[in-house]
Amino acid sequence: MIARLRRDPTMEQFGKPVPGSLPTIIRSFKSATTKRINELRGRPGEKFWQRNYSEHVVRSEDDLRDIGRYIENNPLPWELDSLNLGNSRFPV
Repeated sequence: MIARLRRDPTMEQFGKPVPGSLPTIIRSFKSATTKRINELRGRPGEKFWQRNYSEHVVRSEDDLRDIGRYIENNPLPWELDSLNLGNSRFPV
């Protein structure tokens, strides 16, 4: 008898979440935290998170370093972003 390893599905189809998959975990986290934050802020139903996210497997020390740099430096361009309502260069 040959034993076959079966990989659990991680690719979701629309409307069919896969328990334990990264997209399902992220969706659950965003849902729970949004609900709680909106309760605390008194703003039921308001959106809180950006729509999408990027998933990336860290495969090396170089990957980890590059991702760390991105996280540290990502807020800097926000000061110049036209969607930043606090940016005086782009009045609303």
